[in-house]
Amino acid sequence: MNFRRLLNSLACSILCVTPLSAQDRPNVLMIVVDDLKPTLGCYGDQTAQTPHLDALAARGIRFTRAYANQAVCGPSRCSTFTGLRPDRTKVHDLKTDFLEVSPWVKSLPELFKDDAYFTAGTGKLFHGGKSDSIMESRAFDKIVHEGHLPYHPDHPKPVLGYQSPKAQQARAELPANQQDKWGKLKQALKQSGAGVSTEALDLPDDAYPDGAIAKQGIEFMNQAKQSGKPFFISLGFKRPHLPFTAPKKYWDLYERDQLPVASLQDLPEGAPKFAGQSWGELRNYADIPAKGDLSPEKAKEIVHGYYASTSYVDAQIGKVLTELKKRGLEKNTIVVLWSDHGWHLGDHGLWCKHSNYEQATRSVLMFAGPDIATNQESSALTELIDVFATTCELAKVEAPKNLDSKSLVKTLKDPSSQHRVYAQSQYPRWNGTMGYAFRSDTHRYVAWVKNPDPKNAPSSLPELVAEELYHLESDPAETTNLAASKDQPEITKALDTFRTAADQFLKSQAERIEAQPK
Repeated sequence: MNFRRLLNSLACSILCVTPLSAQDRPNVLMIVVDDLKPTLGCYGDQTAQTPHLDALAARGIRFTRAYANQAVCGPSRCSTFTGLRPDRTKVHDLKTDFLEVSPWVKSLPELFKDDAYFTAGTGKLFHGGKSDSIMESRAFDKIVHEGHLPYHPDHPKPVLGYQSPKAQQARAELPANQQDKWGKLKQALKQSGAGVSTEALDLPDDAYPDGAIAKQGIEFMNQAKQSGKPFFISLGFKRPHLPFTAPKKYWDLYERDQLPVASLQDLPEGAPKFAGQSWGELRNYADIPAKGDLSPEKAKEIVHGYYASTSYVDAQIGKVLTELKKRGLEKNTIVVLWSDHGWHLGDHGLWCKHSNYEQATRSVLMFAGPDIATNQESSALTELIDVFATTCELAKVEAPKNLDSKSLVKTLKDPSSQHRVYAQSQYPRWNGTMGYAFRSDTHRYVAWVKNPDPKNAPSSLPELVAEELYHLESDPAETTNLAASKDQPEITKALDTFRTAADQFLKSQAERIEAQPK
């Protein structure tokens, strides 16, 4: 080979590894919805009115068995945005400063920003404690916080999601330098009695945060076009999280007396009492009793508020997706929509999340876009951490090593393919135990282990405090803990299988923790 041919060959090799141009690289629109369980038409809920999310599902694939890695927003979001389970992020609560305990971690949007994507975000995204502002600045070229959203010009900014005159008055009575302080506003709402669980006022969508988040998401598309780069836009919608403040027209979609009310009002028979929770999150609101059950009327109101808030957020997501299509971006944009966990709506006598049960851990997960099957559903067991590796592979962005995340790309092309043997969740309890839950095709198993320091995963399963086992095919409501009937051979066999799986899982996690930066 002469010198000229050698140069030509080298030039060809360089061209072959040149990164994809902006026009060839897919955009990513990542939509995160707070506290949304699968109360959607596309998931089979015949009550829910969610036409826009149903339309998204029709042009993509929805996962019917996707599970949060911990059923509370902070740990779940930290795990999903990093591809690491909670024992590896060391975030199990809402107080831990994420980057203080895991400074080496890189979030998904930060990874895309480093790979020459235009990144933008608004709404509730990381929830990593004091680290949020640092994580946002590292991850996003453009970030817009709630106080600076484009709210409706004819209405005041909401007060922690409220627009009632009483809430506005509570803020006005604070000193000027405290009127934007979350803690001071929360205290003022509580003291004034304005911090109630629901609000149904006849107001425009963008008088509330989610309507303004949708408007800001559309503006991000303008900014992305100006950048000349492919975009990674993250929108964190706040409803149906409490308080259920949504415009009255969404409440009017439902007849309260016709809404479903949970028939099961007790913990599963034979379950340890600490497996439940006292729904303290809901009790923080002024119209909820500090102790005891909700009245039947208040329970129906909460269910009504949840459905109304779900329809409200569905409409806001619809505005963003409509604009995406109008701009001709739909065919080259990967849309990833996930909720950070499920929600108890009175089942088991529980409200909110904070448990290892199906209603708290089962989440919404959808993908749509290029090379993704359309109008399909998959029953493959998956975890929310799998969003990380999947999004990276779809966009051809190199993912970090040593993740817990496992790409779903094969399943996106063939919805009948299987993904995981178990979907794993966990939740700590005040009695020094950690519950590790394993959802198989047929069962849910929870190993409650002694774990004095929930920031460190035990290396094996030596000290079982309690066990739960539910056969979800014959008992989908999880009414009876079969682990209390150990004398039956088939139950003994199932428990042995799950104990082995739990032991192997914890040993594997301990090895991964040992291998990660300190």
